[in-house]
Amino acid sequence: MCGICGAAWLDPGRAPDDAVLRAMTARLFHRGPDEDGSYRDAHAALGFRRLSIIDLAHSHQPLSNEDGTIWTVFNGEIYNFPALRRRLEAKGHTLRTVGDTEVLVHLYEDEGPAFFRLLRGMFALALWDAPRRTLVLGRDRLGQKPLVYRHDGDRIVFASELKALLALPPS
Repeated sequence: MCGICGAAWLDPGRAPDDAVLRAMTARLFHRGPDEDGSYRDAHAALGFRRLSIIDLAHSHQPLSNEDGTIWTVFNGEIYNFPALRRRLEAKGHTLRTVGDTEVLVHLYEDEGPAFFRLLRGMFALALWDAPRRTLVLGRDRLGQKPLVYRHDGDRIVFASELKALLALPPS
């Protein structure tokens, strides 16, 4: 079990400050006591709490593609990731880790949001496409991994649990 959280916004004045992202991530500590990580740019922020299970040394999150334009935070397990990895490598992708998370950014590069149809497993994820300023949120078909969000105007905020959203000041 890991914890994910973050936000995306259009108006820079609506960006949650770093302290809010840290507070959101801290409220997910029980979901992942082994490590935390974050990513931020002018239009998005991603936070992560890790429970180390697979690829203990290299699966730090948020995780990006090679040029740092697509980022993801992920909670769950992709059962068919070995086959997806082979498919990506056959297309010329170079994967730096042995876990299931990295296949997500590369599948998105190839398939766009339609990559969800290829995934078999239990998961919740957020994917930030920086050049397109696009946030993709998704979870498995049965909703085994939680993902909640709050949309207000030109900003969306998400997390693995509602209590992380409560770290936001009232709008």
